[in-house]
Amino acid sequence: MVRALYGIDVVLRIIGDDEEMDQVEEIVGKLITELAEELRAEHGRLTQLREANGISTTPRYTNPKQITVHISSPQLAQYTALIEELDRLMTVMDTLWLTGVLTNKQRADGAYQWRTRVLRTGREIIEIERRARASAVKRGKGEELAEVEEPVVAQEVSSEESEPEDPESVAEMASAEDAGT
Repeated sequence: MVRALYGIDVVLRIIGDDEEMDQVEEIVGKLITELAEELRAEHGRLTQLREANGISTTPRYTNPKQITVHISSPQLAQYTALIEELDRLMTVMDTLWLTGVLTNKQRADGAYQWRTRVLRTGREIIEIERRARASAVKRGKGEELAEVEEPVVAQEVSSEESEPEDPESVAEMASAEDAGT
């Protein structure tokens, strides 16, 4: 994913046709934006459900993962934000599941659906980059492509939130006050 988004935002922009790359960036941006909006809408819907049920607790996870992401392009930053939004959605979903609002099946199906959608969008972006790269090679830009291939890390972002691997990684429920929110 890093290579694909860096390729679209930086590498192919350097050697590619500006008009073609504008179209590619627009398509990728639209994929990311639409999914982000859908994730936020679902997060909002589940948050309202949590509030309607008078739930003010959030799960604390036993083994949260901290991941450092090296941001080398604007769209990689957007995709990283998409994953962070998925993480927040999973936390609300786990809250509803642990308090009995969601059944095991509802939680499992919801988690699977949203993870799959994020992964599918990632695969679409990788395929778009491959097609744009192949187009550049066909136009005789293969040598230039090899010269500018190495990514330059522009910014480093750390994510302290993490998505639980499975329901067993959920340790306990903590009140919102205990969680510091």
